[in-house]
Parts: sequence; structure tokens; C-alpha cells
Amino acid sequence: MKIQNNNRAFTLVELLVTALIFSIVIGAAMGVFVSSIKLQRYNLAHQQLLSQISYAVEYIDRAIRMARKDEIGCIDGSNYLETASSIKFATYHGQCWRFFLENGQLKIDRDGEEYDLTSDDFEVTSFNFQVSGDNAGDRLQPRVTVFLDIKAKGSGQQPRIKIQTAISQRNLDL
Repeated sequence: MKIQNNNRAFTLVELLVTALIFSIVIGAAMGVFVSSIKLQRYNLAHQQLLSQISYAVEYIDRAIRMARKDEIGCIDGSNYLETASSIKFATYHGQCWRFFLENGQLKIDRDGEEYDLTSDDFEVTSFNFQVSGDNAGDRLQPRVTVFLDIKAKGSGQQPRIKIQTAISQRNLDL
């Protein structure tokens, strides 16, 4: 007579090897998942930053393009008055406007009323201008070059964009 042993079980070594392989697979999957979440957050912040900077630059572009020689006593008869991180000019509506940087936010002052152009989620680190052709004697079309550096706020790696654009004045009262 033969006695058959029908007890089938896993050995401790087999269980440990299986647990190790399972842990490695789950760890790799979690690493990929966490990386994709971080990349998605970065891409979302970058998209919001692009949207924010696009709005601000278009707004500044349109306003500066329609500036005119000051006849209302805003800036002493020239087209633009540039200072550190600000530019002031007279509009074709006869108003005095100023774009400026304050506490990391891009702002506009329209005849004494201030408005934010960028949200609190972003920090403008640099906002500068270079004006050319504004002298009455040179008879050149006034041009303003805008330099802007903006980044997203938050911890970890955040997107940052540097942009430069040149704007020519349309309404020429030379």
C-alpha cells in the first residue's frame, strides 16, 4: 500500500519571493503614478502661467499701441515716461495710465484707479521697459520694448517664463 501525501502548500521561500516581486511591481507602478501626477501639476501651472502672461502682454500691448503724445499734463509733453519697473503715458481717451510692478504683481493705474493684471498665484520677478524714438527731434516712430519675467508660486519645481515684445505706437502726433 502506498500512502499519498495530498498536502500541497507553499514554502516560506516561495512566499517571500512572491511578496518581493509583488512589492517591486507595486513600487514601480506607484513611482510612475506619482511622477505623472507631478508632471500634470507642472503642466497645468505652466498652462495657467501662459494664459496669465498672454492676457497681461496683450493688455499692455493694446494700451501702449494706442498711446499718444501727452497734451493733458500727464508726463510733460512726451509720449512715455519710463521709470524702474513702470511706464506712464497718455491715452487717446485723454486719460493718464501707468503700468507698474508692486509686490510681485503687475498692476495698472488708470487715472488714479489701480487694478491687478496678474493673479496672486504668480509672481512677476522683473518688469522693465526700453523706449526709443520718443525724442521730438528724431522724428522716429515711438517704440516700447517690454521685458517681463514671471513664475508660478508654490513649492517644488515651478514654471517660469521670460518674454520680450516690442510695441510701436499707432497714433503718431509727432
